[in-house]
Amino acid sequence: MSSRPTTASITPALAPGMFAPDFTWGAATSAAQIEGGATHDGRGASIWDRFCAEPGRIIDGSNTEVACDHVHRYRDDVALMRWLGLKAYRFSFAWPRVQPLGQGAWNEAGFGFYDRLIDELLAAGIQPHATLYHWDLPAALQDDMLGWQSRQIVPLFADYAAEVARRFGDRLATIATLNEPWCVATLGHETAQFAPGITSRKAAMQVSHHLLLAHGQAIDAMRAECQAPLGIVLNHTPSFPARPTEADRLAARMDDGLNVRWYMDPLFMGSYPADVLAHLGADAPQTEPGDLAQIARRIDFLGINFYTRSLISTQHPAPPAPGAQGFTDMGWEVVPEVLTQHLARLAREYAPPPIFITENGMANADVLEGSGVADGPRIDYLRTHLLAVARAIELGADVRGYFYWSLLDNFEWNSGYAKRFGLIHVDYTTQKRTPKDSAHWYREFIRQHAQARAAAV
Repeated sequence: MSSRPTTASITPALAPGMFAPDFTWGAATSAAQIEGGATHDGRGASIWDRFCAEPGRIIDGSNTEVACDHVHRYRDDVALMRWLGLKAYRFSFAWPRVQPLGQGAWNEAGFGFYDRLIDELLAAGIQPHATLYHWDLPAALQDDMLGWQSRQIVPLFADYAAEVARRFGDRLATIATLNEPWCVATLGHETAQFAPGITSRKAAMQVSHHLLLAHGQAIDAMRAECQAPLGIVLNHTPSFPARPTEADRLAARMDDGLNVRWYMDPLFMGSYPADVLAHLGADAPQTEPGDLAQIARRIDFLGINFYTRSLISTQHPAPPAPGAQGFTDMGWEVVPEVLTQHLARLAREYAPPPIFITENGMANADVLEGSGVADGPRIDYLRTHLLAVARAIELGADVRGYFYWSLLDNFEWNSGYAKRFGLIHVDYTTQKRTPKDSAHWYREFIRQHAQARAAAV
């Protein structure tokens, strides 16, 4: 694949040598967003299949039946990863592909796909980093027990985790239990933006507890089966007061409590934050003795997904974000300095295990012209956020790797195919893959890091 010139070069402020020789460079995807093959080889229905079928749920009316057709094109996609020079690839197992009903019989054909994918990655010299749950719950569990609202789901998830660890743990670089439990709970069960589309704060908070409890039980179940490093992936959108008022400061503190501290405190301190429990009142989740100790099981790494910040105000409408460095095509403010601040905060307040930036990227209004996509804003985003990570490391944050979101343009949940995050452009009609200018830039950066590493030896 030929090199395509880019208008944005690696800035002198960002040097590949800023990162440790063994720093992990990767990209990320998720099963529901790229695999397709909705009924391929015995896969069961997921709650996202159901959600897409409900009129008005997905902005462009699309679904995940084909997506990027990765189940058939994974070899080509791994070849693109190899061309990029990626050292790691973060993907997710689709629970309904390997266990169609979420309990009972395993689907050997489904496991076979992941077996082939992992072998292909390893043959290309790419470390497989797996996530067990990236939102595509088997629909049967939603039907039978209201999904994550039921405590009954917790041991089922642990059984699923143990089976994946038993089969693949010796070939996986890491295993994360959950991706972004805040999104599952809040966007799926309070605001109804995501599947299963429920609007109940009480349900959302109970779901959040069951997710964390399932994480803890899964950690125990997997430790009994494999030696792979185990962890969890959280999405953090740091909260700031929109105005210099006490009301906005307090509102931002509570938003931080619901997004960051609600998940970090039980994982690393063994308790839910008292101010958030008081705020929730009757909507606080029901817990049982021993739950918090189970949630706080030791983990080997923490995944952090970062995109932007939240400006919180009691004023309606809230003052607009200044957007001094622009906005992404999602309307999210570009604030790389907040990533530095937040990673330093996590290191200071929680002393977590090694951190991976498991998602970071931007949607851009990409246009395929000729042989490529001139996505200069994405290159700027990549460069400034990598510099933000390097500065956080200087401040004491133990960050070991970076996974750009996403490898491919894909199904972007309730936005459908209208938003493009990928390093690789996907023509959804022909499935043709085309590296964007940002892919060429990232490839060159990884190459320069490898050169710096070799020179240091």
